[in-house]
Order: sequence, then C-alpha cells, then structure tokens
Amino acid sequence: MAKMQDFNQRMFFLVISIFINAASNSLAIASNLGSAVWTGSGVNLSAWTGIPLGTAMFIYGVAVTILNQFLLGHFDRRRFVSNIMYTIPFSYLVEWTGYIWQFLGVSQLELIPRLILDIVGLFGVAAAVSIYSRSNLIMHPNDDLAYIIRFKYAHGNAVSAQWLSYIPPVTIIILTYIFTGTVHAIGFGTVWAIVTQGAVMKWSDSHVFPSLKHHVDL
Repeated sequence: MAKMQDFNQRMFFLVISIFINAASNSLAIASNLGSAVWTGSGVNLSAWTGIPLGTAMFIYGVAVTILNQFLLGHFDRRRFVSNIMYTIPFSYLVEWTGYIWQFLGVSQLELIPRLILDIVGLFGVAAAVSIYSRSNLIMHPNDDLAYIIRFKYAHGNAVSAQWLSYIPPVTIIILTYIFTGTVHAIGFGTVWAIVTQGAVMKWSDSHVFPSLKHHVDL
C-alpha cells in the first residue's frame, strides 16, 4: 500500500511538472527576451532546419536520449523508453502552449512586463525540472542528461551538472549562428537561465512540494 501511494504521488507530480515545464518554456519564448538554454537551442534548430518547433524538439530529444545511454555506460531500456515518452508530449506542448501566449499578446507587451514574465517562465522551468527529477518516473532526455551527470559524475552537485549539460545546446546555438548568421530566442533570459537554473533547482528541491523526495536510481 505504501509503495502504491508513493507511486501515485510521483505520477501526480510528474503530470503537473510536464504542463508547468511546457507552459513555462513557451512563456519565455513568447517574451522575446531569451528562453532557457535547451529551449533556445531547439528554437534555433527549428529555424536552421525549417521544420516545426515541436518536431525539431522531438528529434533533438531522441538524439540526447542516445547520448544519455552512452554516458550511463550501458543500455538502460527503462530510461530509454522513459526519455522518449517524456519528449513526445513535452515537445508539442511547448509549441501548442506557445500559441496561447501569442493569443494573449505576451510578445506585444512593454519591456518590463515581458521581462517579468520571462523570469517567471524561467523560474517555472527550473522548478518543473526539480519536480520531475525527484519523481524520477520519466524525464525529458535533456534534463536526464543533467541528472545523470549530477549523480554519476558530479557527486550530486546540481549547479556543476547543469553547467556541464549545457555543452550540447550551446554547441547547436553556435553552429546555427555560423551557418545562418542569426540566432533566435537567445538573450537576457538565456543568460539568466545559465546563471540561475541550477541554483533554482536546488532551492526548489527543498521548497517546491518539499514532501516529494529524490528517487535516485543510479
């Protein structure tokens, strides 16, 4: 009974986190002041290749899923499937919730309101990652990458793991600029995310739904 209650709690918070994560990412995009590093990288990949944002983010997620398997050092079928299961709804929810923010006119607001919404969105992203990292049922491969680095290579340090996990998306952003001469969804919010996301995740572990504890499986 206790195990079932624990599973139900983890599933409940997982579902909440997926919607928070998608809506927060698309809010940051809609602010036009810079989004989280991974999302900004996905936007640039979409602009570079000309494919829809949701599809670009899904393809990106599959590539990082494969990278995670290499970092684990063995094939983890449960983790592989869970990464794919997360990236499918999340990738398209980011695109679809973005239409809602566009309809509400977020991108047309004055600078200060957009700045505030950008920060709110980025805070929501970090909090959502904290929530589903602790639930650890299924995770987006991008954040699972940071999770694997954190507990397998960085001795549990969330900040160091977050910085190291940024290497792939920053590489994509640089390549997009080299080949197209432009970048998208990169700005104040991106710098804010790079500097604060690991710290906000650490804070969220203890202050956002604190009854939800880490279920480490490495």
